[in-house]
Amino acid sequence: MSAGPILFLDSGVGGLSVLAAVTARLPDAPIVYCADSAGYPYGTKGEAEVSARVAGLLGRLAERIRPSLIVIACNTASTIALGYVRPVLDVPVVGTVPAIKPAAERSETRVIGVLGTDATVRQPYVADLASRFAPDCTVLKHGSAALVAAAEAKLRGEAVDPAVYRAALDGLLAQPGGDRMDIVVLACTHFPLVEAELAAAAPHPLRFVHGADGIARRCAHLLRGVVWDRPRPPGRAIFTGGTEGLAPLVPALHGFGLTSIEGL
Repeated sequence: MSAGPILFLDSGVGGLSVLAAVTARLPDAPIVYCADSAGYPYGTKGEAEVSARVAGLLGRLAERIRPSLIVIACNTASTIALGYVRPVLDVPVVGTVPAIKPAAERSETRVIGVLGTDATVRQPYVADLASRFAPDCTVLKHGSAALVAAAEAKLRGEAVDPAVYRAALDGLLAQPGGDRMDIVVLACTHFPLVEAELAAAAPHPLRFVHGADGIARRCAHLLRGVVWDRPRPPGRAIFTGGTEGLAPLVPALHGFGLTSIEGL
């Protein structure tokens, strides 16, 4: 019996930034990407709703797809629901958490920005990461739903007002100490998709860090020794809200190796 695919879950297309890093490290692994478009966006929802939705959906998908590994390719879903889903699934689950530790290791000014969704930046888990790994740093936090929408729009080929990117950064820069910030944690998997636009909008040079490469290394470690059938089957994209209106996304999905597109 062949090994199952890697299953990725996000509310939208942000998790594609994680998928790209994982497939670069594990090019033979079959991939299934689930966008919970019926529940999009997670970042503006309450903790109880997100945890119940993610746990229920992953349970259904795990039974249907039989993955070798699940990646919750969403910071919001990971910081809220990871502790609920790991004990009830009989498959390894890798989460996505803000890359505060590497940011603290690299910051010279000791002022770090954490740019995520509203739901992510208010989590006690994020505050705990800051106290554990950046105790000597000023850690500024800001949530931006508009930046999530901008990343979604970019992948659809739509024009985005550059002011959206500057406004997201201003949410950090305008805080006390923000003028000394030298590195920004992209604490939403959507945001690496617009990293170049954020860099262009910054009033002074900023470095950006996210956790996709670390997730890819963790996946490779957990799946060491697994051999998949070759050639790799076409990547599957599943949208819980159905496939209507997805045509503008198709070129981007194909660019990430997702050529089979279906509704759930």
